[in-house]
Amino acid sequence: MYLRKFSTYLLILATVSAFGASNLAQAVADEALTVKTDSATISLEKVFSGLDTPWAIAMLPDGKLLATERDGRMILLDPKTPSKKRPIANIPDVAAKGQGGLLDVILDRNFKSNSTIYFTYSHAETLGKIGTALASATLIVGNKPRLEDVKTLYSMPEKNNSGRHFGSRIVQAKDGTLYFTIGDRGSQPRAQDPFDPAGSVIRINTDGSIPKNNPNNDGKNALPEIWSIGHRNPQGATLNPYTNELWTISHGAKGGDEINIPQAGKNYGWPKISYGRNYSGSKIGVGKSAPGLEQPIYFWDPSIAPSGADFYEGEAILPWKGNLFVGALRGEALVRLTIEGNKVTGEERLFEDQLGRIRDVRFMPDGALWIVTNDGDGSIYRITGR
Repeated sequence: MYLRKFSTYLLILATVSAFGASNLAQAVADEALTVKTDSATISLEKVFSGLDTPWAIAMLPDGKLLATERDGRMILLDPKTPSKKRPIANIPDVAAKGQGGLLDVILDRNFKSNSTIYFTYSHAETLGKIGTALASATLIVGNKPRLEDVKTLYSMPEKNNSGRHFGSRIVQAKDGTLYFTIGDRGSQPRAQDPFDPAGSVIRINTDGSIPKNNPNNDGKNALPEIWSIGHRNPQGATLNPYTNELWTISHGAKGGDEINIPQAGKNYGWPKISYGRNYSGSKIGVGKSAPGLEQPIYFWDPSIAPSGADFYEGEAILPWKGNLFVGALRGEALVRLTIEGNKVTGEERLFEDQLGRIRDVRFMPDGALWIVTNDGDGSIYRITGR
């Protein structure tokens, strides 16, 4: 059911050896570079820089980008004028604390006709406690970019003071429903409570209502909005374009980062089972498996601290077609995974310790793979074929 991680492959920088690996980020700042990897020769270009801890990006039909910055800003970026960052007005109040803030953003599948976006953020209640929330809004782009008709579609009811484990990736399924992830909020047992959304995947309609075919729509055995439980902190999520299934990527503790394909009503084990250990080195739960708890399809030990993820669907880099790409925070790498059916068959790590902490990965409508580094001085890179 699961596959232990493969050995790291070497990255060969065919045209930048004169710069040295530690200077790759600076070299890319000057011009697009040709990079030879195990599997393909690619072009790496830094398009934007100077962002303040960016978390996610989405591409508009005209090629401009929306970007979120964790402290609570959403900005509009144009590759034609990369130094100009246009703030978007009417962002709701964001409780930026620890790992929380303004987090994911996606466009509605019918954005061209409805101008709707969805975004997640850490939402505070009157007592100052915070939790993950999902909102929709109409994006107005013009002389004064702004959000209108902002609606909170979901805000987790039991908030706390923790700045940890917000989850927060959003995926819109082909049927229009919205999946989004919530971490355990720093309290492990919550991920096993079916009446608590912490540590779960949530599925709702675009108006915030509950889909009739959710696994516990009647609310008797679990909250009706819950799709699956037992997730620690899933900061990566994407739709497999070949199977239309949701894939999630979750942080482990000391090891045990996981890739799962969450099925309706299933329990993915945290913190009863894990392939990692507590930071103290002690055992987590009952071990690596237990009856009634699902196994990951892949895991990392030691941890890479995975974040954004997406499948590459382009034609420009044919060896990458159908591969899953995962951003690594701890390893500061772009991880390429070869996939056969629902199994991971190989791994290659790109740009390891060279560009910074990779927070988001998106295959964009322009056919390129875009990545976001979320250091204090964050950057956005575009990867295409050569």
